[in-house]
Amino acid sequence: MQKVGFFKSIHVKLVLIYVLLIIIALQIIGLYFSKELEENLKANFQDSIFQRIDLVQYSIREEMLKERDLEVSPTIGQSLNVIIREFATGDINEIRVIDKRNRVLATSDISNQSIVGQRGNHEIVNQSIAAQTAIDKIVLDADTQKRVWILAAPIFDTVGPNGEILGTIYIESNIENVFDQVNEINRIFAVGTAISLVITIILGILIARTITGPISDMRKQAQAMSRGNFSRKVRVYGDDEIGQLAIAFNHLTNRLQEAQSTTEAERRKLASVLTNMTDGVIATDRKGKVILINDPAISFLKISRETTLNRPIASVLGLEKEYSFEDLINTQDSVNLDFSTHENRLILRANFSVIQKETGFVNGLITVLHDITEQEKIEMERREFVSNVSHELRTPLTTMRSYLEALADGAWRDEQIAPTFLNVTQTETERMIRLVNDLLQLSKMDAREYNLNKEFVEFNKFFNRIIDRFEMSKSQNVEFKRYLPENSYFVEIDADKLTQVIDNIISNALKYSPDGGNIRFGVTVQENLIKIMISDDGMGIPKENVGRIFDRFYRVDRARSRAMGGTGLGLAIAKEMIEAHGGHIWAESEEGVGTTVFFTLPFELDEAGEWD
Repeated sequence: MQKVGFFKSIHVKLVLIYVLLIIIALQIIGLYFSKELEENLKANFQDSIFQRIDLVQYSIREEMLKERDLEVSPTIGQSLNVIIREFATGDINEIRVIDKRNRVLATSDISNQSIVGQRGNHEIVNQSIAAQTAIDKIVLDADTQKRVWILAAPIFDTVGPNGEILGTIYIESNIENVFDQVNEINRIFAVGTAISLVITIILGILIARTITGPISDMRKQAQAMSRGNFSRKVRVYGDDEIGQLAIAFNHLTNRLQEAQSTTEAERRKLASVLTNMTDGVIATDRKGKVILINDPAISFLKISRETTLNRPIASVLGLEKEYSFEDLINTQDSVNLDFSTHENRLILRANFSVIQKETGFVNGLITVLHDITEQEKIEMERREFVSNVSHELRTPLTTMRSYLEALADGAWRDEQIAPTFLNVTQTETERMIRLVNDLLQLSKMDAREYNLNKEFVEFNKFFNRIIDRFEMSKSQNVEFKRYLPENSYFVEIDADKLTQVIDNIISNALKYSPDGGNIRFGVTVQENLIKIMISDDGMGIPKENVGRIFDRFYRVDRARSRAMGGTGLGLAIAKEMIEAHGGHIWAESEEGVGTTVFFTLPFELDEAGEWD
């Protein structure tokens, strides 16, 4: 046995654990101390600003009320400047007085006087006015890269928050000094921590030696045992845990010698089981009765371990009519087992491996069960897809061949029939082109070979433009009703591809809407998603078919859908595209009443980034 490396030594590990525990304790104390200190300093700094605000608010309120009583006075900005410049000292960088129309009345910053009289766009000011209370936050100054505490406090025409808001006091104060103080205290704490760690390491080495000495002696005895010398005994150092370990070690030596002769056969069986243990595993004895079954196999077969043990393997797998145990031993091929129920579909592939001794004597059988339900589903969908594509192409091709044969037989000479036949041929050609283009698009989606050219778009305007286009070009008597919010919601989308999705949904709604019907458009908000609704008054979809309308080539009414020129791929493309944008699409319908299609998209409340 090779020598134990320095970092693998238990002596080093004990010291490291001891030191790490001390470090963790110091870190917890340091984090708590640092956090509490920072919160205290910040609170003191902010309290001092709030106390000074109370003093200046009265003067500003009186000046603004005097101005409102006298209607318009050209000296209000000068008066407010005098008040706030006396207040803007020390850690305060700038004070602004903003009226309730978001117009800057005065600022204490001499270099920033150009903003006086202009309307600002202060998000924190709007929030303060809306909440009718003071709002503050800490931001990073873009020029100095230092932290600044921003405060917006409303000014009421009476003392207390129950009066009418006259405006807002907007204050920027330098809070960076508070964080500098915290960093200095943290530095001092770190130096103290380093000194304590040095002392801890020295003590840890001394303590670890008292434990690792006896273990090192025991390790030498274990190395002798690994070479096959079971006659030696481990020295018992005492009656503590290490002494008890030495006694157990000596007892283990005797048991190992006894067990060595019986483990070889079990090792071979276990190696065979472990080699094939990928899914469900069932092992039998030489008579074909189950002696071992793992949890996946129990889950697949929906049986209990107690009822399975000692039963014939063919009976457990439901193969007693087709196979005997000897047949399973000799079979070279896998066997498919169908355990599907009305609620759940389950198909398993069983592979059989024989356990044999070196003499060739059969000692049992290992059965490995692999769930191939999804593979079978994919294969069935592939066959259905090929059948659908063939059918969709055969119908227009058959029509075209008939008309072309008629033209070739002389119908082209008839000036009334020939244009009709050519028009039908052209229509069917365009239908096949649409089908092929849709198939190519779906193929690219499946292979993830498409790129989304995303950009932030204000969704209400985007949605309204699409609705306007359909409303202006519709040929039937259908009324469009819009239920769109007034707020602006920005979504990051590929505008072209999402336009295609909405076009498909609205086109379907128009196709199935009767004259005099309504098509409704709505947008609602759910947490960080917007939910878009497009609803019609059409024939509706049976409840059992609603979940399948987004499948490829699926049509509720195949004859009518083909007559209206659909390929059966529009909603499938819509589903893929919405999911590519991080959303979800679904439909709700009531037969004879109408259908509503919903989809969701992530949104931003506005396009502006951080406050600048």
